Amino acid sequence: MRELTRINQKLPHGECVHILKTETRGVLSVIGDGDFPYGMPMNHWYDEQSGCIYFHCGRSGHRYDSVKNCSKASFCVYSKGEKEEGEWAWKVKSVIVFGNVEIIDDAAKTARISRELSLKFTSDEEYIAKEIEAHLKKTVLLKLSPVHICGKRVVEE
Repeated sequence: MRELTRINQKLPHGECVHILKTETRGVLSVIGDGDFPYGMPMNHWYDEQSGCIYFHCGRSGHRYDSVKNCSKASFCVYSKGEKEEGEWAWKVKSVIVFGNVEIIDDAAKTARISRELSLKFTSDEEYIAKEIEAHLKKTVLLKLSPVHICGKRVVEE
């Protein structure tokens, strides 16, 4: 994998992990139909124990078919950013993960990880349980196993 061109903007691995854990959305890119890149906004859950990233997915469709055909993927997450008072330029941190995706079709694991993912958005356990029960049979997981993770600081000037 390539190193960053602007090495002085590189984030330490721990900061990359923090962004993956705390940010709620990113763009998962896979090889889609006709070998065109297919990027889609996705909610995700980062598993600290394994270092893998999980997404929910239906049992059919463009995303599902793309992953079945080619496991290579990238996932980009970026912070909400901040800016100094009186300045227009945003300071943003971004993380890109390169890796391989596999489809996990295990109801117990899908329910557990769907709960973890939902907890990033709400602590309403009753709501989460109802949603999982309603959608579990139609849902599989996508597990992104990282090969390379890199992050950087950007000032949008």
